[in-house]
Amino acid sequence: MVDKDTPQEVAAKFLARLKDSPFIMIGLAGGHHVEPMNVKTDEDQPNVLFVFSGKENRIAAGGEATAQFAGKGHDFFASLMGTVSEETDHATFDKLWDNRVEAWFPNGKQDARLNRFDVSSAELWETDVSLGGRLKMLIGGTIKPQESSSHAMVDSIA
Repeated sequence: MVDKDTPQEVAAKFLARLKDSPFIMIGLAGGHHVEPMNVKTDEDQPNVLFVFSGKENRIAAGGEATAQFAGKGHDFFASLMGTVSEETDHATFDKLWDNRVEAWFPNGKQDARLNRFDVSSAELWETDVSLGGRLKMLIGGTIKPQESSSHAMVDSIA
């Protein structure tokens, strides 16, 4: 039997997985396609994900948005809802700017915009199936809820 994590534990695992694979698919609501973006976090600002983009990028307009995440090992998934807006604090911009970001902006910081994605809710899945559940996947059978993964719907990823 798999021990079920609390929603806060699942959220903490999400943030750890995000550090390991810092990419999300993000897009504005209203029929816009999502696109892959490198995401940054700032421990001083919980429930906010940061994304550098060009000033003309489709998310630069801001507004209601969704983001999806899949962990490297396909063992963790997240669906996030929130609002995108421009981060205007220069200290945060400088704190999150690094060589990986700079590689996308040949003219440096003057061409970049820092977007903040304020998370209003999230649904998180950890697909850590028990040994018994894995055997059933190999030989057939029904996986019982207690043999499957953790799942949480949260208002906070902090």
